[in-house]
Amino acid sequence: MHPLGLNVLDYAIVAGYFLAILFVGYRLRRRMVSTTDFFLAGRSLPVAVTGIAFVAANCGALEIMGMISTSAKYGARANHFYWLGAIPAMLFLSLFMMPIYYRSRVRSVPEFLKMRYGEATRAFNALAFATMMVLVSGISLYAMAIVLGTLLGWGFATSACVGAAVVLVYIVLGGLTASIYNEVLQFILIVAGLSPLVFYGLREMHGWTGLAHALPPALSHTWKGLPVASPFSAAMDGVGNVLGLGFVLSFGYWCTDFLLIQRALAAKSAAAAVQTPLLGAVVKLFFPALVVLPGLFAVALYPQSITARYDLALPTLMARYYSHGLLGLGVTAMLASFMSGMAGNVTAFNTVFTYDLYQAYWVRGRSDRHYLAVGRTATIAGVLLSVGTAYIVLHFNNLMDYVQLLFSFFNAPLFATFLLGMFTLWATPAGGFVGLVAGTLAGLAHYLAYHFHWLPYGSDMAANFYGAMCAWSVCFLVTAGVSLVTPRKPAAELAGLVYRSGAGEAGRDGSGMKGAWIFAGVVAVGLVILNWVFY
Repeated sequence: MHPLGLNVLDYAIVAGYFLAILFVGYRLRRRMVSTTDFFLAGRSLPVAVTGIAFVAANCGALEIMGMISTSAKYGARANHFYWLGAIPAMLFLSLFMMPIYYRSRVRSVPEFLKMRYGEATRAFNALAFATMMVLVSGISLYAMAIVLGTLLGWGFATSACVGAAVVLVYIVLGGLTASIYNEVLQFILIVAGLSPLVFYGLREMHGWTGLAHALPPALSHTWKGLPVASPFSAAMDGVGNVLGLGFVLSFGYWCTDFLLIQRALAAKSAAAAVQTPLLGAVVKLFFPALVVLPGLFAVALYPQSITARYDLALPTLMARYYSHGLLGLGVTAMLASFMSGMAGNVTAFNTVFTYDLYQAYWVRGRSDRHYLAVGRTATIAGVLLSVGTAYIVLHFNNLMDYVQLLFSFFNAPLFATFLLGMFTLWATPAGGFVGLVAGTLAGLAHYLAYHFHWLPYGSDMAANFYGAMCAWSVCFLVTAGVSLVTPRKPAAELAGLVYRSGAGEAGRDGSGMKGAWIFAGVVAVGLVILNWVFY
C-alpha cells in the first residue's frame, strides 16, 4: 500500500492531540511532590476515572492493532479474548482480590509478594515484571511505526522516537495521574476514531449477515466448529481456550499484572477500587464490536494480501474508508492507543523499579524526594529501553501471538503463586519462591520445545495457551509440594493478606461488596447472552 499524505486538517487533529496530552502533564507537574503522588496518584481518583483508565491501559497496541490482526488471522474466535479471556477474570479480581490489595495498602504487586511470601519472591517477580514491561511497551512503539510508515511513509526509527518522546514528557511531568487522565482522553479518541471504520465496513458488507457469508465458515463463529482438544492440528481448541486463555492467561493478566492493579489502587476508597474492574468489565462486553469486526472486514476484503502481515489490517482498512479529516481522527485514535499502552507500561515499570528494586535492595533510607527523582530517571530509562525492544516485535507477524507468549512466561505462573498465597494459609515463603521460578522456567522450556519443532502445535496461539497451562501447573504443584516440607508464616503475619469470606472489605457494613456481587451477576448474564447469540 502506498503511503497516504495528511492534509492540513489531518495534521491539525494530530497536533491538537499531542498538545492536549502534553498540557495535562504540564498542569499536573506541581502536584507531583511525593512518591505517592507520582506513582499512585495520591490514591485520590474517582471510580469513573479509574474504571475507564483500567480499560484504557489495556487499549494499547495489543488491544487495537493486536486484536484486529488477531481477528484477521483467527476470525470470530478472537471474541474469546474478551468474553472468555477478560471478563470472568475481571469479575474475580473485583470480588475476591481487589479488597485484599487495597486493604493491605501495598504500593505494588511485588510488594504484596514480599508481605505474603518474602523478599526472594518479591525480587524475582520485580525483575521479571520490569523485563516484561519493557518488552511489552516496545509493542506500542512497533505498532506506531507500522501505522505511520504505512500511512505516511515515515521510517521505523523516526516514528518510534516521536511517540516515545511525547510519552516521556508527560509522564515525567505528571506521573501516574497524567497517565490516567490521558488514558481517559485516549479511550474517548479510540472509540471516536474506530467507530466510523465499523460503520463503513458493515455498510459495505450489508451487515453482519453479509459479512458472515463473505468469510470462510471457520472464521465466522466464536464457538461453533471449535474442536474439544486438538492442539497439534487446530489453530485453537476448546481445552486451550477455556483453560489456557480463559483461566490461566486471563486471570494471570487481569488479577496480577501491576499495570492494571495500579489503576485500581489509585482509587479514592476501597469501594471505588472494587468497582473499577466492574466498570471495565461492562466496557469489555461490547468492545469486540470495535476491534474484532475490522479484522473480519480485512480478511473478507483482502483474503490473500492480508495473510502476509496481519498487523497491516487496520491501516489498510483506514486507507480504504477514511477521507481527510476522518483520516486525521483515525490516525490520532491509533496514536492514542499506542501511547496509552506504552504509558501504562512505563508507569508500572518506574514504580516497580523504584519501590521494589532500587529502594528495597540498592539504596535504602533516603528521602522521599530522592526516590521521586529516581522514579523520573527510571521513566527515561524505561522509554529508551522500549525503543530498543520495539525491534524484537519485527520477528512476529501477529502482535497478540507475541504478547501472549510473554504472558505465558511471566503472568501464568504468577497467578498460581497468588492463588495459593491469597486463598490458603499453608503456602510457605520457600514454596512461593521455588514454585514461581520453576513455573517461569517451565514456560520458557515449553516455548523452546515449540520453537525447535519438538512440539508441533497447530498455531502459535495454541502453543501459547498450552505453554501457559504448563507454566501454571508446574508453579502450582511445585509451590504446594515445597510448602508441605517447609515452615509456613504465622497466621498473625498473614492478617489482611489472605481472603476472608464475608469480610465486607468494600464498606464497613459490607454493603459495598453486596452491591458489587449484584453488579457482577448482571455482567455475567450479559456475557452468557453474547456467547449464545454469536455462538
